[in-house]
Amino acid sequence: MWDRRRWLRHAAGSTAWVFASALAPAAHARETFQDLAASADARGVVGWVQRSGDARGRPWAVVDKRSAHIYVFHGDGSLAGHSPVLLGSAPGDHTVAGVGAHAQSGRVPPEERTTPAGRFEAAPGENRSGEHVIWVDYESAFAIHRLRPGFSFQARSGRLASAQAGARRVSWGCVVVPVAFYQQVVQRVLGASRSVVYVLPESRTVQGFMRALEQR
Repeated sequence: MWDRRRWLRHAAGSTAWVFASALAPAAHARETFQDLAASADARGVVGWVQRSGDARGRPWAVVDKRSAHIYVFHGDGSLAGHSPVLLGSAPGDHTVAGVGAHAQSGRVPPEERTTPAGRFEAAPGENRSGEHVIWVDYESAFAIHRLRPGFSFQARSGRLASAQAGARRVSWGCVVVPVAFYQQVVQRVLGASRSVVYVLPESRTVQGFMRALEQR
């Protein structure tokens, strides 16, 4: 079971973790978001967040599920880095009831492995193994975390390197990033404080998603 005390402690500030990895995409320090070949959906949401100040000075990220890509921003709206990601293997923009408890048991049925869409108040913390993660939605065990070592590491590394977004739909629902990107961008930026994570829908329109954001 995840330790809520650890989660609360790390919501205010996280300790540094070092993970060895040969994976890279590193931070693209001199790039701007406008330089990237991002989708029209991602450009629309990023532009709205920058114009509206919806993140209120906190670091933030946009996860484009259709392209299986994440864009991480500093609190001032400047690009910190971007990377391909692994996402939930099951299609859908909803959180399945009870998935958090199933994740704790280590048994998440295939149909529950969705990456939910929405605007999330995120915080750094630790999972039950003591690994540093960004809790996007703690109750449902939805997090951004690094690619983990183990029997699936090589296969998932290959999936991350694929040019096909569909090949990167293999996680249990979390947003999984290369180790180097987690260390250099996610942990340093989103792990420094509370943040906001915007996960774009795949089965609903982004226009509807943005209207919901504007009406909050």
